[in-house]
Amino acid sequence: MGCCASKSRDLEPRYKGHRSGGGVGGGVHYQKAHEPVVQQHKVQVHQAHQLPEKRPAAAHPEPHPGPKPFVPARSPKHVLRSDTILGKPFEDVKQFYSIGKELGRGQFGVTYLCTENSTGRQYACKSISKRKLVSKNDKDDIRREIQIMQHLSGQPNIVEFKGVYEDKQSVHLVMELCAGGELFDRIIAKGHYSERAAASICRAIVKVVHICHFMGVMHRDLKPENFLLSSKNENALLKATDFGLSVFIEDGKVYRDIVGSAYYVAPEVLKRRYGKEIDVWSAGVILYILLSGVPPFWAETEKGIFDSILQGEIDFHSQPWPSISSSAKDLVRKMLTQDPKKRITSAEVLEHPWIREGGEASDKPIDSAVLSRMKQFRAMNKLKKLALKADVDGNGTIDYIEFITATMHRHRLEREEHLYKAFQFFDKDNSGFITRDELESAMKDYGMGDEDTIREIISEVDTDNDGRINYSEFCTMMRSGTQPGKLF
Repeated sequence: MGCCASKSRDLEPRYKGHRSGGGVGGGVHYQKAHEPVVQQHKVQVHQAHQLPEKRPAAAHPEPHPGPKPFVPARSPKHVLRSDTILGKPFEDVKQFYSIGKELGRGQFGVTYLCTENSTGRQYACKSISKRKLVSKNDKDDIRREIQIMQHLSGQPNIVEFKGVYEDKQSVHLVMELCAGGELFDRIIAKGHYSERAAASICRAIVKVVHICHFMGVMHRDLKPENFLLSSKNENALLKATDFGLSVFIEDGKVYRDIVGSAYYVAPEVLKRRYGKEIDVWSAGVILYILLSGVPPFWAETEKGIFDSILQGEIDFHSQPWPSISSSAKDLVRKMLTQDPKKRITSAEVLEHPWIREGGEASDKPIDSAVLSRMKQFRAMNKLKKLALKADVDGNGTIDYIEFITATMHRHRLEREEHLYKAFQFFDKDNSGFITRDELESAMKDYGMGDEDTIREIISEVDTDNDGRINYSEFCTMMRSGTQPGKLF
């Protein structure tokens, strides 16, 4: 998307939160894995644009007790409108920022490039339409997301939160601009890859998990798409974005709502009884993909993916695993332990000999097939994301779900008319095929791809190799998980 703002969906029909929406290496310096250096400086935000300040994190790694109930900050000079969400008078974001080109869009809003009028610095502005925040839960969710972003802001591997504004139509979140793009795109563009590179990436991701848990936050939706690079520089930082499903950890509470993205969801989430250990599981899934190019649990249907997760059988026999070090496989096993009580913690991950800086991870190149599989996996997800931007319900929503792999709205995709409407979103001339030109046009409209990505998508989905995507191929792609036959 080009900014530290992304979007994803939960696994239940009832929305658990809207989305705001990664370079490798870099991150928080640790004296000990269990004693993270937490940056406590305050974010410089105009006070009128900030939610109530959170109290500083404790000096020891105990869970943050969570925020106090959101109390609107009433100004003696203003009478609050009944339709306010943030509990403060309306203000025009354009008084402080010049709004530029669109960077991306999702379920609840559009992200723009913006420039601060007083400094000329560039940021990302996510404008969320208030008419789409229809329920009390929707409004509570956006308040909580803003509070969590404000609470975590200042950490090197977490997107910096600048401020929030509200007017009659929208809530505007201003945050750090991440111009380096998505994690997988950077890996693929470099064209060479090693266990040491994978260890560096995973280390940065687990540092984010560790900081979140130290500061009393459970992320609940870790996946590669939620990590962007701060810039195009070689040493750019990996930044965690999208805290729309994150919650403040409450002592003793057992969480039961099903959230996350299908490939990355922990088994205890599917069993509706979980805690912060789910973030380590998700990071373990990402590590498996970094080393092999495919997720550890896949199937031709979403239900099959969930069944595979619950069975917990991890494939270490197919290529490239025989050539991957035993130390790397040991860490993957420990992160993907079924029993959350026996699963390795984020602090223990950072102490593992394979992932430590200067540790056992080899600089020997990994099989080039891994990058090819990663490209296919990325391309499929991008096409699904784009296809689901079709307004199949006719309600004005840009996309009724963002990723088929991130939702439990299976009943919608099982309805033929919804799939056909999504297909027609691409097939502008009603020829019965999605051509390269039609795909390119749609992707450019949403700023979602380049020539290589379009070529990858056509190659992956076009099973009869006629250079076009027919309706049958489209349905197979939309209803499936990762196709193992094509990846191995």
